Amino acid sequence: MATKVSLRQKKISKGRKSLYLDFYPPIPHPEKGKPTRREFLRLYIFEKPKTPIDKLHNTETLNIAQSIRQKRENFLNKPEIYSQYEKEQLRLKELGEQCFIEYFTKLANKRKASNHDNWVSALNYLDTFTNGSLKFTDLNQKFLEDFKEYLLNTKSNRSNKTTLSQNSAVSYFNKVKAALKQAYKDGILQYDLNSKVKPIKAAETRREYLTLDELNKLVKIDCNNPLLKRAALFSALTGLRFSDIQKMTWSELEYINGQGYFLNFSQKKTKGVEVLPISEQAYSFTWGTENPKDMPQYNPVFEGLKYSAYHNKHLFQWIGAAGITKDITFHCFRHTFATLQLFNGTDIYTVSKMLGHKDLKTTQVYAKIVDEAKRTAANKIKLDM
Repeated sequence: MATKVSLRQKKISKGRKSLYLDFYPPIPHPEKGKPTRREFLRLYIFEKPKTPIDKLHNTETLNIAQSIRQKRENFLNKPEIYSQYEKEQLRLKELGEQCFIEYFTKLANKRKASNHDNWVSALNYLDTFTNGSLKFTDLNQKFLEDFKEYLLNTKSNRSNKTTLSQNSAVSYFNKVKAALKQAYKDGILQYDLNSKVKPIKAAETRREYLTLDELNKLVKIDCNNPLLKRAALFSALTGLRFSDIQKMTWSELEYINGQGYFLNFSQKKTKGVEVLPISEQAYSFTWGTENPKDMPQYNPVFEGLKYSAYHNKHLFQWIGAAGITKDITFHCFRHTFATLQLFNGTDIYTVSKMLGHKDLKTTQVYAKIVDEAKRTAANKIKLDM
């Protein structure tokens, strides 16, 4: 049965009439899917035009409305006469009506572990800024610049008394840019909006590390969590992240006679496959047999290792018991490895490879720390002149 499309008028405020299309029989609603008979065109005419301008407005608006009515009827009943261009325009309009917040949520749900948490945090700020509603058609450079400004000035969700840190804002805005890039690849966005918006510039942060003397103090001091102590010292001697130490199994460790111990693993954060030589001293903290192949291959090396606010207390107590007043987290042991390697003459390219960095610029932060330390040391010797 053919669908009849009629142009109708409805009285509204201020002496106007709203124009809408009446479908018989009803057609599926483009957004809700339920049958509907009405589509309001957001076009208005004057009920009683008083001036020539009002009359001209009514004539032109009715002509536009009739043109829309004819196109709708053609599309519903004679799609073959609907031009390819008109079909494409309707398709793009439907894509633009999709919700970016829902799309972002789907992308976040595909992420895993810490990366998923980071996407969810970014989603929370985006949801608050938009009140949970944002069509793709409303995405533009101005919106993104406004959201960037919002992230740089809003209160942290963790502590309503402090402003969100700049590097957190960097991370969350980058997630939005990543979603824009994916939307362009998926054909939802018709141009690469991501490339037109600059990221937030990261703030330089101080990378805390331990000296060799401080590390040696920690070796001699007991920790309420011996497993956490072994894992931390293993990180200081290998540069491994907590996530990679936690998931490491005996099958990833290998001993080659005459060459020593090696770790073959895939980085959890970057997914890069690495072959990392490790020292005998580092291996000793695993408490494994001389040959790791004699251990249960699919068991975790540091079985039961956890890191939370509760476990962090043991770390802080251990650090404090050694008389160290620095603000040390588990990740600082990775910083310690990088810094001490550079202090002891290992070239920055080798350190970068051992850390699994994809970009040498990431490793150069540690070189700056070493340079500053050398400058401080140089200025300690002064003559009475």
